[in-house]
Amino acid sequence: MTPLLAQEQLTRAELLADDPWWLILIKAVVILLIGPILTILLIVWERKAVGRMQNRPGPNRVGPNGYLQSLADAIKLPFKEQIIPDTADRKVYFLAPVIAVVPSLIALAAIPFGPEVSIFGQRTVLQLVDLPVGVLVILACSSVGVYGIVLAGWSSGSPYPLLGGLRSAAQVISYEIAMGLSIVAVVLYAQSMSTGDIVNAQAHGWYFYLTIPSFVIYLISMVGETNRAPFDLPEAESELVGGFHTEYSSMKFAMFFLAEYVNMVIVSAFCTTLFLGGWMFPFVGLDSPLNQGWLPLIWFAVKLFALLFGFIWLRGTLPRFRYDQFMKLGWKVLVPANLVWIVVVVAFRAIRQNGGLSTSQVVIGVVIVAVVAIAVALLVPDRRPPEDDRVPITGGGFPLPPLDLHVPQVPDRAAAAKRKGRRAVPAATEPAQVGSSDGNV
Repeated sequence: MTPLLAQEQLTRAELLADDPWWLILIKAVVILLIGPILTILLIVWERKAVGRMQNRPGPNRVGPNGYLQSLADAIKLPFKEQIIPDTADRKVYFLAPVIAVVPSLIALAAIPFGPEVSIFGQRTVLQLVDLPVGVLVILACSSVGVYGIVLAGWSSGSPYPLLGGLRSAAQVISYEIAMGLSIVAVVLYAQSMSTGDIVNAQAHGWYFYLTIPSFVIYLISMVGETNRAPFDLPEAESELVGGFHTEYSSMKFAMFFLAEYVNMVIVSAFCTTLFLGGWMFPFVGLDSPLNQGWLPLIWFAVKLFALLFGFIWLRGTLPRFRYDQFMKLGWKVLVPANLVWIVVVVAFRAIRQNGGLSTSQVVIGVVIVAVVAIAVALLVPDRRPPEDDRVPITGGGFPLPPLDLHVPQVPDRAAAAKRKGRRAVPAATEPAQVGSSDGNV
């Protein structure tokens, strides 16, 4: 009985360490297939959902009700002609899509999809690796993809892809900071950076309501980091044609969209793990039958698809931000608010450890502070517009020409040439006239 009891008390990391090679191989293959399969599903789901929002049918030709359209596109793209610009750096041009895709496929390895299960008689957990710094690994993998975007824009040898790549670098770095700061409160509450420990720590309360500001900031940051509408500025068609992937075609073009949709899956699964209890069913304990076996995999999938639908909903609802508005939101709103919230969390945790405050009292205190802040913001008078209603010539924040702009007239080159010819004719004929008069004399 002693070995059996010792075996039952194994942690997630110990169970994963005991996995045989064939089970590790099965998990690795499944994780690598999750991204492409969900990408095919998400594309057709997004097109049909946005079509319904815009009162149009969406894809309805290939397969039953058009649901095989994405599969047909996945088969078609590898056989399309590859067009490579003459000015492209070929090595980097081919390497950029790979750099964008591979890190996004690796990040799912640290996501816990479920509790302990039995696979072909082998006890294990639905996770590939449980690292002590799993949170940092997922953040790193989700942000490395920007290097592929920057290199794609630079290696194309065209100015518009280069602009799209540079804008994407600034965008992802800005919102990566906000996303990283939003995780600090969760790590402070869970006292661990292991994704498995963070899920187990939410058995008595999910972090999405214990750390509401962090949850809201993370939701905004994950949309900005994945370059999705209304933050899809690296590929803004109105000013950049197609952005960083303008010069790409065939399978390399498809790899960028594969990376984009896999990143959506990663940040949504990460949000589920950090704030929504991971694979746990709400309002029940870990010993409940709903949180044992393979059922938690269903709860995780429901939360994941709910967040993915949020991406689709935003795309069909909101217009694209201007770039200055987008950067101002990241640096002047999200980052300062996150820093203030971290200070509040640290202060409440210190007070709770020293003074014995309960979680409900902490939540009530946070709500009171938020209500007071909102009331103060509403009482502050709005900035009045200037009494002078004239449009400023400079300093208005928009690249507008001055109102008194005078465009010089284009000179008539034909008339100038005729005048120049008339002046040149007497000078050329004068010697002949002089010679003729001398001869007559």
